[in-house]
Amino acid sequence: MGVNKREIGALQEAYAEQYLQSQGYTILEKNYWTTFSEIDLIAREEEYLCFVEVKYRKDTRYEAPEGVLTKTKMQRICKASQFYMRDKKLHADTAIRFDVVIIIGKKITLIRNAFPYLG
Repeated sequence: MGVNKREIGALQEAYAEQYLQSQGYTILEKNYWTTFSEIDLIAREEEYLCFVEVKYRKDTRYEAPEGVLTKTKMQRICKASQFYMRDKKLHADTAIRFDVVIIIGKKITLIRNAFPYLG
């Protein structure tokens, strides 16, 4: 029996987490759920609080992972980020950033500041 999508997602998020740590990020939360959306990883990199989306594809035969991050998904992540900040009682002037980790096979790419806040 093969590995299901949820297990594959968990493995790829763990791979992304290790990669981010190797790049100097400190992981604060994994799979943070709100009623709006899930944020895959929440981390600190220097002065930034980073909300990180992880996208994975086994290969490039199908849609590339960067094409899956729709405007609606970005808006949900932004809304969830605000919920997180209220939940953790963080100041509104906290420097935040939305990063994306793209994994194709075993190749990993980090896009810092991948999209702006979409309120």
